[in-house]
Amino acid sequence: MKKILVTGAFGQIGSELVTKLSGLYGSSNVIATDIKEKNQLDGPFEIIDVTDKQRLHDVAKKYEVDTIMHLAALLSATAEKDPMKAWNINMGGLVNALEVARELDLQFFTPSSIGSFGPSTPKDNTPQDTLQRPTTMYGVNKVAGELLCDYYHERFGLDTRGVRFPGLISYETLPGGGTTDYAVEIYYEAVKNKAYTSFIGEGTKMDMMYMPDALNAIVDLMEAEPSELEHRNAFNITAFSAAPEDFAASIQKFIPEFELSYDVDPNRQAIAESWPNQIDPTVAENEWGFKTNYDLDKMTKDMLEKVKDK
Repeated sequence: MKKILVTGAFGQIGSELVTKLSGLYGSSNVIATDIKEKNQLDGPFEIIDVTDKQRLHDVAKKYEVDTIMHLAALLSATAEKDPMKAWNINMGGLVNALEVARELDLQFFTPSSIGSFGPSTPKDNTPQDTLQRPTTMYGVNKVAGELLCDYYHERFGLDTRGVRFPGLISYETLPGGGTTDYAVEIYYEAVKNKAYTSFIGEGTKMDMMYMPDALNAIVDLMEAEPSELEHRNAFNITAFSAAPEDFAASIQKFIPEFELSYDVDPNRQAIAESWPNQIDPTVAENEWGFKTNYDLDKMTKDMLEKVKDK
């Protein structure tokens, strides 16, 4: 990677990824794009609606990029509210980005998700290659996206790469409509009110990861030697598996008076229950050296400090 175009640059991942990439490769070599401008950036910015393939092609060609990191998408809970909008953005945008990468011979990254799994997927130690029958539009989009990226690699030789992200936790950007959003909200409420009401039920474990580890994973995968990658797309990655009460117990080590209660959202709870309890990241570890630096308590300490600062 030398010159990188990022779609969805103001989303949860994009807003921090642009900063990290700018630090590694220089701000002038990272072209941030989104559907509307929100704030000033050190490097170049272009407005792009990813459903407009020609605009995406023109911007990629204008800046002579060698890599597209395609992040623009509707997340799980938001996608269920408007499935056709999710299909048009998530799948239409992905096909457009893949076509631009094919036409200009670019390296390509897009994330998948634990949402690509479904109720019939093995719940514990979920393997890299397994049954995927999701029951949400978001999950359907992610499985189709994984297959499309594999197809573009096999059919056209495109250097496609991707990971299956777990729930991502960050102090920089507020949640954007995902099922794991509670794992971000809980820290803000712990600092502000020393209490939180979870919309996900007690005992509902899901894979999670702190954003610094997620950003490192993207860079490490993209910098890996192509010959080492057998799977290329949709690598299982995770840092830890946790339920709401696990977050509460971790927070109570730093804020003893913190209290957790529940008001379960049936829609998001159903999505959460269709996902695995814990996935197996062994293939990513073996093929490109995936690793994490933060467990739950280390992340909690850092999150609470950073949220207090904000």
